[in-house]
Amino acid sequence: MFERPRSGERAVLVHLNLPTQDDDEDCQEFMELVRSAGAEPVGLITGSRKSPDPRYFVGSGKAEEVRDLVKSEEAEVAIFDHPLSPSQERNLEKLLQCRVLDRAGLILDIFAQRARSHEGKLQVELAQLRHMSTRLVRGWTHLERQKGGIGLRGPGETQLETDRRLLGVRIKQITRRLEKVEQQREQGRRSRLRAEVPTISLVGYTNAGKSTLFNRLTQAGVYAADQLFATLDPTLRRVELPSQQAMILADTVGFVRQLPHDLVAAFRATLTETREASLLLHVVDAHDAQRDVYMEQVNQVLEEIGAREVPQILVFNKIDLIPGATPRIEPADHGEPARVWLSAQTGAGVDALLEMLADHYAESIVGGWLELPPTAGRERAGLFEMDAVEQEEVTESGGWRLRIRLPQRRLDELFRDAGFTPKLSQD
Repeated sequence: MFERPRSGERAVLVHLNLPTQDDDEDCQEFMELVRSAGAEPVGLITGSRKSPDPRYFVGSGKAEEVRDLVKSEEAEVAIFDHPLSPSQERNLEKLLQCRVLDRAGLILDIFAQRARSHEGKLQVELAQLRHMSTRLVRGWTHLERQKGGIGLRGPGETQLETDRRLLGVRIKQITRRLEKVEQQREQGRRSRLRAEVPTISLVGYTNAGKSTLFNRLTQAGVYAADQLFATLDPTLRRVELPSQQAMILADTVGFVRQLPHDLVAAFRATLTETREASLLLHVVDAHDAQRDVYMEQVNQVLEEIGAREVPQILVFNKIDLIPGATPRIEPADHGEPARVWLSAQTGAGVDALLEMLADHYAESIVGGWLELPPTAGRERAGLFEMDAVEQEEVTESGGWRLRIRLPQRRLDELFRDAGFTPKLSQD
């Protein structure tokens, strides 16, 4: 088993162009992922293949090239920008004589470093355990004694089976805990639905500036940095729109291409905030030359988690890095979502985004004076329960005159069995 240094691992990187991938993809994101994990890239090997090699993924000749570079650079780990099978990892570790990590393992490692909340740590551990469950045999190099000798066959097999059983028990424990967290989140979502407080979820490629925009809108002080997956744990804050309507803004984990399926499954509870949102703010790094590719990658992940049909507003961020760029709004056209160009860093264009959000939700909000007879005590109480009453006066007949503001649908539901139709006036 290869011991893991605490930090500063020297890493050899391997990236292949395959027909199933975009050949124009560069290795910049891969390099940033490696640095985010705390490793030091000391070499990069690239190549092209029609299909992965079953034994080494990269082919025997390329694998030997990797081995020579690992030896010359005294690297402690070889990181592949691709998913590797357990057998490919074992074969490569045996040949390279160092630890081998694939893309999924790399992202899981970053997430493990960034998780701060109890829920986030549980989600990452669950994803790691599921990933590890197919690779248990890798670590047990001392069990090579199973190859021969009377009395040396049983213990190794028993040890592996024990580890698999303990792994399964731990996975079940974490799953049960996350189910409780999901129930709590579901209760919170129901409360917001009852109060008609819309949830707006920030989504986007990692490092697009979501947390910076979140802080600008909410003054929440969420950690933001120019690195991949700077924030992992979801954060929800209440925001008042210019129309005085309240909303809940959710900052979620950034997406990345080839996001590990184990990670998507583990973060099911968190991603539900995105799926159940009434609106998505798709934050895009306007300064990035690959922005169109990243937008497509985000939409693919949204489709995987069932959130592709949620309405979107495209927020093109970081215009302060584009010479001559100014804040502007591009209304929705021919099925394309509306676009807002702004800088979360400087605040330019943020007011325009808030006005657009206010307009988006204004269609369903009604307000004005409502006169109720003395027999409408139940409806009056319902309006107060929904926090829809802004002002109240008692009429000469013993009834009430209320200044209200609430969604039209909730008003119709409240007065469905009242025996009269509520009429609002502006005087």
